[in-house]
Formats: sequence, structure tokens, C-alpha cells
Amino acid sequence: MRIISGTNKGRKIYAPKNLPVRPTTDQAKEALFNIISNNFNLSELSILDLFAGTGNLSYEFSSRGVKDVTCVDLNIKCINFIKSISNKLLLNIKVIKSDVFKFLNKNIISYDIIFADPPYDFEQINYEKIIQLIIYKQLLKHEGLLIIEHSKKTNLKDIQNHYETREYGGCCFSFFKI
Repeated sequence: MRIISGTNKGRKIYAPKNLPVRPTTDQAKEALFNIISNNFNLSELSILDLFAGTGNLSYEFSSRGVKDVTCVDLNIKCINFIKSISNKLLLNIKVIKSDVFKFLNKNIISYDIIFADPPYDFEQINYEKIIQLIIYKQLLKHEGLLIIEHSKKTNLKDIQNHYETREYGGCCFSFFKI
């Protein structure tokens, strides 16, 4: 994986093979950031990256000038890897080891963009739970955006507040506005 733009543009990051992850492809990530950049001023955003895995999206946000990036993952190897890369690249990323549902239940901070990339075998009901928690806890700021990455096999179009879904190769991004 590589950082596409910003202060660390072109920097390649090699994740250890023992991480239980599926990083977002560069093609999909570039398309996603084109959408985000056309709708937001990145330097003013606060970002929450759920199921952060390798930290791929968090690095990209931080490299592009986002000052407030928080990422959450339960796997300690992922957490340690994100901390290591963040320190190495001098990225200001807050890293939290937690179950995503527990984090969302306890969290009181709202964000401009919440990005969630759960495992592709995530059950439909769990996608709905995440969206409901974010709505109920008011974790998105006014005009904020929830983006969920998922496989083509998963259909989130009938879930409350769905805005649109875009497909890139084998993955999809579903957008929700609250």
C-alpha cells in the first residue's frame, strides 16, 4: 500500500503478513479521496476510522493535512503497527485499542467523517447496529458523512440514511448522511 497524496505522497508502507487485514486498494482509495476532497476542506475535518486494520486510510487523511484523526481497532498487532508507522512518518493519529461497538457506545465526540471497514464476513445486522449507534449517539457532525467499505455481496442501500453506493473493483463504498 502507499500514501497517494500530501506530505508523505508516494511513501510505500509494507504491512506484516500476520495482520488480519484487507487494505483498501490504491485505486479505490484514490476514488474515495477524490469524492471527499470535492466535498470537504480536509484541513478542517475530524476523522474516525473504525476497524482501522493497517491504518491505510488514517495515514492518507493525516498526510493530506487532517489534524484530528482517530482510529480504532481491536487487534493489538494492528494497533502497534499503526502506532509505529504514525511515529515513523510523524503523523498525528490517535490510536485506540477497542471493540468498535464498545467504543461507539462510550464515545461522546462527534466527527465530520466516520469511515468503517469491517471484515467482509460482517453480518448485515452488525452494519445496521453501527449505523444506528452513530445516529443515536449523534457521533456525526452536521453535514457529516459515514462511509462504509464492504464487498459487492453486501447491500446497504435499504438501510436508514443511505445516500449512495459506489463500486470500485471488488469493493464498494456506501455513503450515509445523517
